[in-house]
Amino acid sequence: MENFVNDQTVERPAKPAPRPTPQLADYPHRVAEIIRFGDLDPQGHVNQAVFLTYFESGRVAMFRNPDLGIGVPGVTFVMVRMEVDYMKELHWPGGLEIGTGIAEFGRSSFKAAQAIFHDGVCAAMGRATLVCMDLKTRKATPLPEAAIDRLSKWKIQGA
Repeated sequence: MENFVNDQTVERPAKPAPRPTPQLADYPHRVAEIIRFGDLDPQGHVNQAVFLTYFESGRVAMFRNPDLGIGVPGVTFVMVRMEVDYMKELHWPGGLEIGTGIAEFGRSSFKAAQAIFHDGVCAAMGRATLVCMDLKTRKATPLPEAAIDRLSKWKIQGA
């Protein structure tokens, strides 16, 4: 089918190849969560903003894991970007699993890839970009090797 703009034929861009559906086993860190009645919106499904809270639960559980301890003196990590692809509705009651792993390292940042699963099916995928910030200057600073070493054990294979 042809599209016309101002009486001129316009070609439709090719659709990008679909991304493979994530599997819980793809993520080196996993945490269980429950769907609360208060997570619902007037449509009766989990509100899209609550998905961000589920993702936060997954990141915090990984970052605060006693084995990880990414805390490094003089710096902190702040989120500067969060991308979410919503794939399925979630309903109360129910249980969830949030998978989290490190997708990549930058000079002063890293990306955490995440997915929310309900009954083994991926309901949402997310990617958080966190920047290492100097506590005194409040500016981005290079990732300390100690943090990279600790985070590397949570790197997603093939990422």
